Amino acid sequence: MSSPIMLTKTAEIDTPEKRSKYAVAIIGCGQAGILHAVLFADAGFKVTCVDTDLTKLNNMTKCKLAILKDDVKSRIRDYLKTGRLDATADIKKAVSQNDIIAITVPVKIDSKKKTDNSDIKNVCKMVGPNLRGGSLVFNMSITGIGTTDAVVKETLENASGYKAGAHFAVAYAPIPPSYCSTPENVKNYRRIVAASDKKTLQAGAAILESVTEKPVFTTEDTRAAEAAVLFEIVHEDVAVAVVNEFAYLCEKLGVDYLETQNLINRNRDEQTTPCAFANRHFDDEPYILLEDAENINVKLKVSSAARETNEEMARHVANLTKDALRNCGKTLKRANVVLLGISRTLNARGAASHVAKEIADTLEARGAKLTLYDPYFTEKELAEMQHTAKKTLTGSLEAADCIVILVAHEQFKNLSLNRLKHVMKMPAAIIDLTGTYEPGKVEKEGFIYRGLGRGVWTK
Repeated sequence: MSSPIMLTKTAEIDTPEKRSKYAVAIIGCGQAGILHAVLFADAGFKVTCVDTDLTKLNNMTKCKLAILKDDVKSRIRDYLKTGRLDATADIKKAVSQNDIIAITVPVKIDSKKKTDNSDIKNVCKMVGPNLRGGSLVFNMSITGIGTTDAVVKETLENASGYKAGAHFAVAYAPIPPSYCSTPENVKNYRRIVAASDKKTLQAGAAILESVTEKPVFTTEDTRAAEAAVLFEIVHEDVAVAVVNEFAYLCEKLGVDYLETQNLINRNRDEQTTPCAFANRHFDDEPYILLEDAENINVKLKVSSAARETNEEMARHVANLTKDALRNCGKTLKRANVVLLGISRTLNARGAASHVAKEIADTLEARGAKLTLYDPYFTEKELAEMQHTAKKTLTGSLEAADCIVILVAHEQFKNLSLNRLKHVMKMPAAIIDLTGTYEPGKVEKEGFIYRGLGRGVWTK
């Protein structure tokens, strides 16, 4: 007879056949939830995706998911047909029928950049009374320091009437958004698993190692694990801010940042962060750590400054656009501006870039007429971002006063400048945030060029 999953060891789940005896409920059908559902199903577990948002469930069962490549969608279709994967809005029933519960519901960040754990707490209130004996609950959400114990574990204990570590187990095993783009990226990320007792830690590590490629790091200090993940996120946010700041300085100095970057990398195995900030992975997560620090009267000066710098970049792009249009003899107000590239993933379908939305909203607030285009999104998916969208690239560019290149998809790299002249409303501007085009060539064709970190070319 198999051990309860909270006591399982590697030898008990080391083959797909053994894993098929256990069922996993993934609560939250966002990007992290869907990717984990695929990985658990790949490994042989029976998986149920749970979400109260019926639109998300419908999109998953019909594979209408912009974040997934076609091969992953094909796997999902096969799993749905064979019954290895299922979807439901009934969280109580799903929890009562599954051994492993993975909570992937994100922490909400409000308009004042304050954290709100209410969604996670409400999920735990529904999970608690319906837990099977011996279940293991993973908190896979990025949460504040102490949240796993003070919110997740405490709420589950109060709702169930049982003690964690005796009747059920709780482990913390999140993944930063920057690794949550494809199942392969999730699979190759070296995870942290934290739990307050050795048996839960052993079981949690065994389960995650059965669906990932690399051994996990384990710790009995859950707060240290929560801090480590937040530090990792903020460290990358600071790195992006430094690059954005250098890029802005280069613009003012009339220095080409991309050339400077190549020189910096001459003796480095690891390349410096590019200035194509539109692919920034972290949107609001750094505010979780900033609030934790604020609550104990600690000011994280560098981290706070990085947030301010990165939040400023959407306005900076709007200013570049305005300046370029002015040099075309046009105003930003009522100008037809096309944003090229919405996906966070280069040359593939990925989650929609939050930065692209920020730029679109900023430009539209200043009076521009916005059109969105990405070859990996349907017209309907782009329209759901509440901006105009066109089905084809040519249709999007027709009579445009300005294009803003956010992601360097191959389709955009292969654009003929000569063709653009005959489609756009000349004189027109090209705002290149990715280094896709050589400024001299762009301006030789009669365009006004502006690029992040590349200075002003036409005075």
